[in-house]
Amino acid sequence: MLAFRELDWKLITATLLLSVIGILLIMSAQYYAVSDFSKTFYQRQIIWLVISLIVFMVVIHLPLRLFDVTAYLLYGITLVLLVGVLFFGAKHTGAARWFSFGPVNLAPSDIAKLTLVFVLARFFAYTKLPVTSKRRLGISLLLTAIPMALILKQPDLGTSLVFPVVLMSLWFWSGLPILHLVLILSPFVSLVAASHPITWAVYIVVLIVTLFLIRPGLSFSIVTVLANLAFGIVTPFIWNKLADYQKLRILTFLDPGHDPRGAGYQIIQSKIAIGSGGIWGKGFLNGSQTRLDFLPERHTDFVFSVLGEEFGLWGALIVIFLLAFILYRAVRIASRCRSRFASYVAFGAASILLLQILVNIGMTLGFMPVTGLALPFVSYGGTSLVLSWTLVALLVNADYHWQEY
Repeated sequence: MLAFRELDWKLITATLLLSVIGILLIMSAQYYAVSDFSKTFYQRQIIWLVISLIVFMVVIHLPLRLFDVTAYLLYGITLVLLVGVLFFGAKHTGAARWFSFGPVNLAPSDIAKLTLVFVLARFFAYTKLPVTSKRRLGISLLLTAIPMALILKQPDLGTSLVFPVVLMSLWFWSGLPILHLVLILSPFVSLVAASHPITWAVYIVVLIVTLFLIRPGLSFSIVTVLANLAFGIVTPFIWNKLADYQKLRILTFLDPGHDPRGAGYQIIQSKIAIGSGGIWGKGFLNGSQTRLDFLPERHTDFVFSVLGEEFGLWGALIVIFLLAFILYRAVRIASRCRSRFASYVAFGAASILLLQILVNIGMTLGFMPVTGLALPFVSYGGTSLVLSWTLVALLVNADYHWQEY
């Protein structure tokens, strides 16, 4: 039986405050909507919050050992769901990402984030392979690549970005040297540098000189160079494989004025909304960009823009502080757990939340391309809210049992 007084109430309170703030922002975002259906988004978010709290209560009562033992089973079930959604999922704007059950939509990609953390945590907790072993890196990469590829097939580029970040974070937390992480990431730099032949050539020369100076090992150096060359060569093929809207998002990120009335419209209006809020904001329900319907997707991807316009800099800083506090508690829990599995789960949860926070806030400010990642606890979305609360439940559970091996 849990002793509720010993739960991490600071973490729980911060999460609950963010969820309440999210409901208020969703209400404000759709308060002046023409559609009666849109005006009820905040009511449905309240229902999802109740469901999330129920899930939270269930998860904190479950032993983490249960997720440890069933990690591979849960991972397998998730793969089946990801394959199934490609054939039987509800299609929206050409993408099949959800199973639709009447008014309820279930996104297997959100479940995949969670099960990936479980399966990687179990693998890293029990493997006897050396930290820098190519087999260890290869197996963990394969476990990550399979669900990521299925999500890219939907297509959902934004959500797929979570998977390599989780893998990289757990590589780091499991003891992989930072130098190796940098070199492993280098092919992605090559992918960007290859957009111009001179830039790519200079980058490859710098990479070879760096490898010669630090000498990480002949085989590792050869693989790194070959991977960078391969990524650079396939850059034009990858670009051609991207959907038109994905290309437009990247071009718009580099230059919002590229399509000011189309893909760039959201970013431009978001910046206007946040900037017009100033330090103190225009007040609850008084945002002009929101009220006059200039800001698209304001209750989901761009809810932070509503926050900036109506509550200004101070309101944005309060939300950022609460999010940062949750991340701080997550890393603190991960660092003191005696169970390696629990530690990896806690750090993996922190990495998911961190990426979504950085990408969502970054795209509203124009620092990141529009990817469709929700702001945890704040953006409208049932599956996203349940997932975020589940991650917090795992953190609270790990903290409560931190002394257990």
